[in-house]
Amino acid sequence: MVPIGPSGYASCSMASRRVTQRSQEARSPRRRLGVVLVDPLPVVRAGLAMLIEDRPDMAVLAEVGTAEEALEFLERTRRTRMVVVVGLGLDGEHDALWLIRAVRERFPTLSVLACGAKAEPAAISQALFVGADGYVDKNLEPARFVESLREAAAGEMVLAGPPADWVGQIADGVKQQQDVESRLTVREREVLKVAAEGLTARQIAERLGVRERTVTTHLGRIYGKLGVGGRVAAIRVASMSGLVTVGALE
Repeated sequence: MVPIGPSGYASCSMASRRVTQRSQEARSPRRRLGVVLVDPLPVVRAGLAMLIEDRPDMAVLAEVGTAEEALEFLERTRRTRMVVVVGLGLDGEHDALWLIRAVRERFPTLSVLACGAKAEPAAISQALFVGADGYVDKNLEPARFVESLREAAAGEMVLAGPPADWVGQIADGVKQQQDVESRLTVREREVLKVAAEGLTARQIAERLGVRERTVTTHLGRIYGKLGVGGRVAAIRVASMSGLVTVGALE
């Protein structure tokens, strides 16, 4: 309520100050949509940051190149209105899929978008399966790219970039991944993921801290459940379903 002066009219100067204060609050960094950029390429991070910072309703909170740096930042910040953009080119032991799953499990209220350059339907399905709220392509027009961030923050499912006729294929991919994962136990999935790195049964056993015979038993059960005759076929099925990652995603 604006105070009334002796003349019976509102004080114009005070009303003006109130309006200015509200305008400043609206532009406050705390009220903007926070964006965390995770991509292994510094040039990509810098380009996306320039694009996003040009928007008055958004603020880049962090630009990092690894999954570990991303989680460390998210652990420190208390901000809840954020979109975490994860580049699918992030690889290594803690790759893009690992990070998306970790963010979804540890920070369930945050929005997560996978980001790639003309990624294949299987790669997009994998990202959605492990917890991404959508996929945005780096080849989009700038305005559409930033709008995708707003949509994700609003709780919408985002598929910005892939052709319309890919939607059914992407959805089928997610369903297939759910089906394959439901067949295997947690330990069997762990064994298969390590096997996809090309390790021998003995090396897998050393990595997981179990006996070699235990690993071969798990592998035999995996082959039976997936209906395949050996390791290569099992890894192929698991890769197609998004259970394991073989090579780069984009």
